[in-house]
Amino acid sequence: MSVNLADIQAARRVIAGHVLRTPMLPAPRLSALTGARVQVKYENLQVTNSFKERGARAKLASLNADERARGVIAMSAGNHAQAVAYHAAALGIAATIVMPLTTPFVKIAATREHGARVLLDGETISEAQTRAEAEARSDGLTWVHPYDDPHVIAGQGTIGLEMLEEAPDLDVLVIPIGGGGLISGIATAAKAIKPDIEIVGVESALYPSFWNAIRNEQRPFGGATLAEGIAVKNVGALTLPIVRSLVSDIVLVGEEHIERAVNVFLTLQKAMAEGAGAAGLAAMLAEPRRFAGKRVGLVLCGGNIDPRILASIMVRELKRDNRIVSFRLAIADRPGLLGQIATMLGQLGANILVVDHRRLFLDVPAKGARLDVTVETRDAAHAEEILAAFKAEGFSPVRIANGGAMD
Repeated sequence: MSVNLADIQAARRVIAGHVLRTPMLPAPRLSALTGARVQVKYENLQVTNSFKERGARAKLASLNADERARGVIAMSAGNHAQAVAYHAAALGIAATIVMPLTTPFVKIAATREHGARVLLDGETISEAQTRAEAEARSDGLTWVHPYDDPHVIAGQGTIGLEMLEEAPDLDVLVIPIGGGGLISGIATAAKAIKPDIEIVGVESALYPSFWNAIRNEQRPFGGATLAEGIAVKNVGALTLPIVRSLVSDIVLVGEEHIERAVNVFLTLQKAMAEGAGAAGLAAMLAEPRRFAGKRVGLVLCGGNIDPRILASIMVRELKRDNRIVSFRLAIADRPGLLGQIATMLGQLGANILVVDHRRLFLDVPAKGARLDVTVETRDAAHAEEILAAFKAEGFSPVRIANGGAMD
């Protein structure tokens, strides 16, 4: 293996005082939700809100005087970029970062604020890497790879040391996989300390790079994922042997479970998680039987999420939980009826959010109207109570989804 326990222990000494030792805390509400005994490592509390600071600091500290003088370059969808920019500035090293055009603006802005020169190129990490490699050759810059570097892997492995120091009785660690640096470092540390601990990796179902490499499959790649931080097509040359040797299984998670996990971290734990940061919890929500009754360690590995996306996720989850519900009613076009419906909803305890009153559609009678009304409800039973009340009043109600499609 390219990294061992001694390397990780050495990395811990190097980054001490420069990277936060984040809390590892029990999560009773996540435990109740999943049926496991869950503890969470809050790497979203780092200065740049991501675990990437550990590997970045370890790598930058290893550079000699000439390498520091020439400057460094990295490619990243955001978190590695911010980590390299922040710690390079602290060490007086000029940093250039190449980011995909699809990177959330919040991550681009934060990287620039840390003093790095940011170049936007390509739709994916792999396309950004091509540009970064060209810039490194032309300008003589030192390459700081986001995952396929021994110093970076060792830096990320310090998380594993801390997790097992805080919770030595853990049965399984559920770790997101992008290029494999995080899970390789953690698995190396954890297996050296506790050989019987299980390591489970989590990938976005849209980017099953390690799944394909280890299982010799050809699942398709691509698509817009909330977990852009782990949307990696190319596995690492250094990380693949470690994952193959130490990781017992990989879970592929879909977008709905990633969205739900982000929302659960926010609403139950009051913790900000980006899609990749919530991937471990997403796996537990997707396959609860796999983890039921086990002592599970999660890493909330990043919290850099666009506020607009987060707001959208929260609303979408309210709809999935039947706490925001839309109805379409067929009503008579006469004065006072809209007020009657509003009064009825108030008496039922529903809060009206949106009303769309249409008269001119050809599928509506000339003396009738179509009313779309979106309300806030307590739960699914409350939504059914409202539906029944509409039926009793003769409004021929149907549930509708966003965009007018029937549920």
